[in-house]
Amino acid sequence: MSTDKLTKGAKVVLGFSGGLDTTYCAKYFTDEKGYEVHSVIVNTGGFSEEELKKIEAHAYKLGVKTHTTIDAVKSYYDSIIKYLIFGNCLKNNTYPLSVSAERLSQALSIAKHTKKLNADAVAHGSTGAGNDQVRFDMIFNIIIPGVEIITPIRDMKLSREEEITYLKSKGVEMNFEKTAYSINKGLWGTSVGGKETLNSKGMLPESAWPTPVTKTGTEEIKLHFVKGELFGVNDKSFTHPTEAIQYLQTIAGAYGVGRDIHVGDTIIGIKGRVGFEAAAPMVILKAHHALEKHVLTKWQLNWKDQLALFYGNWLHEGQIMDPVMRDIEAYFTNSQQNVTGDVFVQLNPYHFQVIGIESEFDLMSAKFGKYGEMNTGYTGDDVRGFSKIFGNQVSIYHKVNAAGDGK
Repeated sequence: MSTDKLTKGAKVVLGFSGGLDTTYCAKYFTDEKGYEVHSVIVNTGGFSEEELKKIEAHAYKLGVKTHTTIDAVKSYYDSIIKYLIFGNCLKNNTYPLSVSAERLSQALSIAKHTKKLNADAVAHGSTGAGNDQVRFDMIFNIIIPGVEIITPIRDMKLSREEEITYLKSKGVEMNFEKTAYSINKGLWGTSVGGKETLNSKGMLPESAWPTPVTKTGTEEIKLHFVKGELFGVNDKSFTHPTEAIQYLQTIAGAYGVGRDIHVGDTIIGIKGRVGFEAAAPMVILKAHHALEKHVLTKWQLNWKDQLALFYGNWLHEGQIMDPVMRDIEAYFTNSQQNVTGDVFVQLNPYHFQVIGIESEFDLMSAKFGKYGEMNTGYTGDDVRGFSKIFGNQVSIYHKVNAAGDGK
């Protein structure tokens, strides 16, 4: 049974997507509990204007008192995606954290909306089987402590069939057919789950990918970065990086690049597989990393890699509010001062490659020598002396131990 202790007329903010679970929550709260329901949908780049209007109409038909649409695309980028790019973050060296980052942005917006309305409770439609329940609960507990969290699908252990039966009994009209593939679309990629991802072996068929491959041949594109952020694609300039990301997606998505299967550890301790397509994110991350390798020093890159591994993992676990994340973001931001220039990428059906960069901060400058050919900043004798000193302690170790007793 549900664990909420609210009385009739209580004000409840419901994170609402218009899907089966949140539709059940809205109807159950209004009809069975008598709550004053305020639904809210947070758009992080996955909905068109037409879709948002349909979801709003659907919410009001279910009996909610108010419905609010929050456009969080730019704030999602500014608070999370920007730092994933600065860190070149890929979970398990594969996944650009598409859904996990998106859920945190949504949870933050829902929490702020709940505080604004001075609601008695906040609700979400998560089941008890995945990561999202932890992410939502944790953010709510931190930002709106004391506000009750209601999760009827999880608490009552409702099956899909039970939800459908209840909604049909209430005369709710919606598409109850379960599609073969579960798709979640956002600014930073689209996840795709189906029968092929339920086991340890299996690849999604071509028909399962939301973006069809329509382009053939080869195309070269130019990405322009300013202090680590994408502000230009080919001859187009943009006022905000989200616009550049969305434009790049229209180009690269049609080549089918950025498709893969991610195998990862959930917050609750089980492993799972999910397909994803992230054409723009994967091209941006690889292009950004290539530019960094030219303009940053060896130890800047080294420490960024170590911090990024932790940052991506901790963000995936929902810990975006941990102050250590602000510390790492400060390092990331400072490291981007010279990450400015153009990166050239070749797109092909199902794959892409970075073919070079141009930057005024390029440390691979011919003025200081050419790798493997010549140098202008030092002599051969300089290298002989350096090599001797650089290996001195290891040389001493081997000489001492070759003596047998170390004395």
